[in-house]
Amino acid sequence: MKKNKKHIRYWILGILFVIVLLLKLIPGGNTFYAHKIYPVVGTILSNISSLFPFAVSDFFVIASIVWLIGYPVYAFIKHLSWKQVLIKMGAFLALLFVWFYWAWGLNYGQDNYYQRTHTRPVQYDEEIFRDFIDRYIQSLNENYVKIAETDEIVIRQSVMDAYSKFGFNRISNNHPKVKTMLYTPLASMVGVTGSMAPFFVEFTLNGDLLPHQYAATYAHEYAHLQGITSEREASFYAYLTTTRSENQAIRFSGYYSVLSYVLRNARQLLGTDSYGDMIKRIRPEIRDLYDADYAYWRAKYSEFIGKAQDHLFDFYLKSNKEPSGRKSYSEVIGLIISYEINYKELCIQEKNK
Repeated sequence: MKKNKKHIRYWILGILFVIVLLLKLIPGGNTFYAHKIYPVVGTILSNISSLFPFAVSDFFVIASIVWLIGYPVYAFIKHLSWKQVLIKMGAFLALLFVWFYWAWGLNYGQDNYYQRTHTRPVQYDEEIFRDFIDRYIQSLNENYVKIAETDEIVIRQSVMDAYSKFGFNRISNNHPKVKTMLYTPLASMVGVTGSMAPFFVEFTLNGDLLPHQYAATYAHEYAHLQGITSEREASFYAYLTTTRSENQAIRFSGYYSVLSYVLRNARQLLGTDSYGDMIKRIRPEIRDLYDADYAYWRAKYSEFIGKAQDHLFDFYLKSNKEPSGRKSYSEVIGLIISYEINYKELCIQEKNK
């Protein structure tokens, strides 16, 4: 009887494994999963994990690593056959593979933002870019406010309301419980401020986050919870949802969250003189805050561990159809400008009807 049950489990695991491969290979399979399967599976797992005050996935990952290391040692002590060890470890790795992709991972490969929304990507134009910078700096300066503490309840409700207005809520969970990373010091060493934990569809935030970074980071990880795998798209959605908040502190967090992208693009595209003039137009308080943030996170960063993590994360993104890899972060501004121009054109068309 036990042997038959074991065979049934392996058969089920094998079938789920094959379905994952088919969904990954069949054109439109990932998009079908993202719109039809993930909302059901993700909602169930998200609501279950929300019952726990700690990051369930963090414990699960640690326990899995311990088992993968410890089981061969146990098998050696108990004189188990190498065949039995390989079968069990292979089955466990297959389970992790199936669990990851069924729970969240098959969102990779779905249509990107431009394809999903039929938005036309706007090519670089210096006049358009300068106009964006002018409006951005004005909004950044106008919304500056000192943020001494984090109001998690207000931020959660604001972010959830904003995503609802955009019609983008695949996961039904009225009280998503954001968790603090179990391994916050290690996350800070590699420069990670938040993460999506796919096995239990929960998201975690770095415990070292500063108050003015919290809202935008929450909105970024909430985008991942809703099935957005692209880092650039998650940052883009975080910008859209936070900068439209009625709360000034949340709006500032949103504008400030893309400052590094704006500075990087301006330095590359506008030349030294224009870049210097742009910097001078940013409020001194914001420039000081930016420098203080850099020093704060740099003190926690580990060059050795950070570079190793960068390579692993780059490989991870590329292996899941994110061809830009780590470089995808620099494309956020292109998404924002394309959205603004297409939205403006749409409004003009509606007005002329």
